[in-house]
Parts: sequence; C-alpha cells; structure tokens
Amino acid sequence: MKRMGTVGMVKARRRPGSLDEIHQFLPEGVGMIAVYLGVSVGTRDELAAMIPRYEQKVALLAAQACDVMSLHAAPVFMFAGLDRETELVDAWQKRYKIPMFTAPQSQVNALRAVGAKSFVGATYFPDSMNSTYGKYFQDAGFSVLSMQGVSDVPFDQVQNLPGERIAAYIKENVKKHPKADAIYMLGSGWHVSDIIDPLEKELGIPVVHPVAARAWEIQKRLHLHVPIPGYGRLLAELP
Repeated sequence: MKRMGTVGMVKARRRPGSLDEIHQFLPEGVGMIAVYLGVSVGTRDELAAMIPRYEQKVALLAAQACDVMSLHAAPVFMFAGLDRETELVDAWQKRYKIPMFTAPQSQVNALRAVGAKSFVGATYFPDSMNSTYGKYFQDAGFSVLSMQGVSDVPFDQVQNLPGERIAAYIKENVKKHPKADAIYMLGSGWHVSDIIDPLEKELGIPVVHPVAARAWEIQKRLHLHVPIPGYGRLLAELP
C-alpha cells in the first residue's frame, strides 16, 4: 500500500467509533496519529480552558513528523474567535514547520467550497453555546439562519443519538428556512455518515458535517484527489 501521508489529530475526547468514521472518509494509505485533550463534560468553561493544552499536543505530534495536523474540538476555537484562532494556528505552524488547520477552519472552507452563503445549523450543545457558534460563522461571512441543539442528551452519550432523529430535526428546520444554501452539523461526536447522502438527495442542498469536512481538508492539504462516494457531495466531488 502506497503511503499518502500522515495526519496528526488533536481530538477532544475518546468516543467509540470516532476514528473509524473518519477512516472510511479517507483514501487508503493516509495514516493517522491521534492524541486527546481529555474533554469530559463539554461545558463552556471546560472547553474555553483547553487552549493551553493544544500546544503540548501539537508539539507531541510534531515530534512524530506528521505531514499535516488537524486540530479538533471546534467549540474551543469558536469561543476564542476568528482572530485569536488565526493567531494561534499561524504561531504553531511557524514554530513547528507543519501545516495545520482547526475544525472550524475546515468547516468554513468546506461551506465555501459547496457554495453556501446561508445555512441551517444543528448541534448537540445548549442554546447558550450555540449563539457563540452562530456568531463565529457570521463573522466568517455566512448568514446563519438557525443554530440550535437537537436534544438534551448528555455530552458523553451524544454518539448514541439515532441518525434518524437528527435527520428528522434537520428536515423540520430546513422547512422553516427554505432559502438555505446548505445544512451544517456541529459536533464530531454524532455518528451520522449514513444520513448525509439521503439528506442531500431529499432536500437538494449540500450537507457539511465536521468529520467529512475534516477528511475533505486533509485531501486538499495532502494534494490528493480521491473521491469517496456515498457520503455526500463534499467527498464525492471534492470541490
């Protein structure tokens, strides 16, 4: 098997199936090394306090000679804001000489790639946090038509929320905002790879999910172009 590159991943927490999901979104030959921040409860205070931990993890991955780094836990950077996020990533890239991107950066890039100017968002976080996420995307130039939490499932159990329930919630929100250009899902903890393609076909607009956006960005960063069909336009067409 030809080696196509190694991706270092700073992940928020260990969840069942989280690495399996992105593996199916990447070409054969792309290797992954994952380290974890240790997020446990997913509150605003806990997530906002994670920034100092990133540098330690980035340094650890740099020592493994990764070709690119993917920095997960989107809320951490959304709370910091666009300017601070850019400042941090630029400094780490300069220090460690390895290209890297955050989860929100890949999501912004993916939304732009599919031509979205407005979107309906769905998360598994409370409204008090969702307003900050909405502001992040508004600052990035998008019209956020909705950014709401799907349910009150505990943070450590969101991976067990059925995809059908998430899909039903999203479809109801899209009905309220028929002019939306796209659907956006915030939260890598959801295992929703099986609902992305059906949602796009039924609603006629692209779906951007964090894991798919991450895989798309990794291909771009590694200068690959290997379409992965069956999981939505972003991976099937690699725009």
